[in-house]
Amino acid sequence: MTSPMPPGQTSLLLQMTQRLALSDAHFRRICQLIYQRAGIVLADHKRDMVYNRLVRRLRSLGLDDFGRYLSMLEANQNSAEWQAFINSLTTNLTAFFREAHHFPVLAEHARRRTGEYRVWSAAASTGEEPYSLAITLADTLGMTPGRWKVYASDIDTEVLEKARNGVYRQDELKTLSPQQLQRYFMRGTGPHEGLVRVRQELANCVEFAPVNLLDKQYNVPGPFDAIFCRNVMIYFDKTTQQDILRRFVPLLKPDGLLFAGHSENFSNLAREFSLRGQTVYALSKEKA
Repeated sequence: MTSPMPPGQTSLLLQMTQRLALSDAHFRRICQLIYQRAGIVLADHKRDMVYNRLVRRLRSLGLDDFGRYLSMLEANQNSAEWQAFINSLTTNLTAFFREAHHFPVLAEHARRRTGEYRVWSAAASTGEEPYSLAITLADTLGMTPGRWKVYASDIDTEVLEKARNGVYRQDELKTLSPQQLQRYFMRGTGPHEGLVRVRQELANCVEFAPVNLLDKQYNVPGPFDAIFCRNVMIYFDKTTQQDILRRFVPLLKPDGLLFAGHSENFSNLAREFSLRGQTVYALSKEKA
């Protein structure tokens, strides 16, 4: 005969196996809070995604009610849990040399510029974009110290930590040439076989820091020759998009470029920018 489980363990088991209820009111509060904190607009069809991601936070905190979790957040505006809340609800889809047509444009632009060429990757995610920028600039301008620099930021601190580590599966680097793979990455051996790490010489040219694009001012070392803000504006409403674009204006050098995602169109959002190429923008002449 089996002995009954202690009450505490029984409660924990039930919490882990039972589906917690996410009411309409709680979902609306979550949407409001993530919009206020990160500018992200969550549509109704994202409800299951929201549940699946946040329920992990509740269980890690030993909570069995979304209302209690939200009240805990709202009771302390400086709680570290806010960052975990944001990290849970951000989407990080990225790849090396994604939207490949941008990188030859960047290379040609860099060739024509003098002084230190500076690029900001404003939605760096797990690092594939900023390292792709770094590889492009290293191939184009060489590795002379002070010739170029990539500044990379994201609101999600967890993905930034992965980016700083610079470790990837080798099959994630299929878009790189064998020469680039050998020049800029070290292959793992033994238990790390199948993994690669960004070589320190390249990593030293990329600086990571958390930045919330909703902030009124960005603590970044501008002005930049180019800003990559790709596939992040789609999560913001029109007013937020316009505010962000206007904050980019003083951070671009004259004739600097702004790179957008394939489904993003900035032409009708901000008069300060004009289309220069396929999802590539420059400051309008009167603003440059």
